Amino acid sequence: MNSALAELSEHPNSYQHHLNTVPKQKVLSVRNLRKSYNAHQTVLHDISFDLHSGEMVGVIGRSGAGKSTLLHVLNGTHSASAGEILSFSDDENEPRDVSRLKGRALNQWRSQCGMIFQDFCLVPRLDVLTNVLLGRLSQTSTLKSLFKIFTDEDRAKAIALLEWLNMLPHALQRAETLSGGQMQRVAICRALIQNPSLLLADEPVASLDPKNTQRIMDVLREVSQQGISVMVNLHSVELVKEYCTRVIGVAQGRIIFDDHPSRLTQDVLHVLYGDEISQLH
Repeated sequence: MNSALAELSEHPNSYQHHLNTVPKQKVLSVRNLRKSYNAHQTVLHDISFDLHSGEMVGVIGRSGAGKSTLLHVLNGTHSASAGEILSFSDDENEPRDVSRLKGRALNQWRSQCGMIFQDFCLVPRLDVLTNVLLGRLSQTSTLKSLFKIFTDEDRAKAIALLEWLNMLPHALQRAETLSGGQMQRVAICRALIQNPSLLLADEPVASLDPKNTQRIMDVLREVSQQGISVMVNLHSVELVKEYCTRVIGVAQGRIIFDDHPSRLTQDVLHVLYGDEISQLH
């Protein structure tokens, strides 16, 4: 690790002082998180941070820095190699370490920790409404979902979400016929029908045009304003500064910056992106 990176990684979290002045409910506490695929490939090194309700946190860094891996480990789609991911819930007296969960308990966690993917992950041949309702899989049986057997309450909520994102006219349309921006809105509806306390978004606007990018970012900001903690990987520093209340900078699998976007200096960006800094927008 070069000297500039080492210096920043020793003092990344000046944002924590700001949080102390604005009390919010803690949703997640990550402590010394590490992810290794083998003895020679460690992707995440001793990652530590807290997430609070209503935050919109942008995660930035060059490709291969570990941003996507971090979100997948938080969601449980990738297992952690070491450390803790403590979830705080009103329903539980003590926080639980979700990095240790298996089976049904892990599926339950994923329903509380919604995930939005860059490639949407919709079922192409199913209609929009059913794709949204698939977000209720953790609360219903696979057999019922295959036969599209959902409760009236679930259907009503799915319809309300689609209406909110101006997708209700497409409810009975196959997902494969939608544009990229429309698919991403359906994916957001599917994540929100889970009633998550935390919403993770992995490069949700990377393949979208400017108009749809603004639409999706507006939606994510509105979700955070409703009290849900939103954590989103982004390549655009401009979007981070426009939409996010906090930014976490990752380099070589380590957090080297954790503060308000207004404190992102050219020196910090240079450490994060190196020679790629000229390609930032």
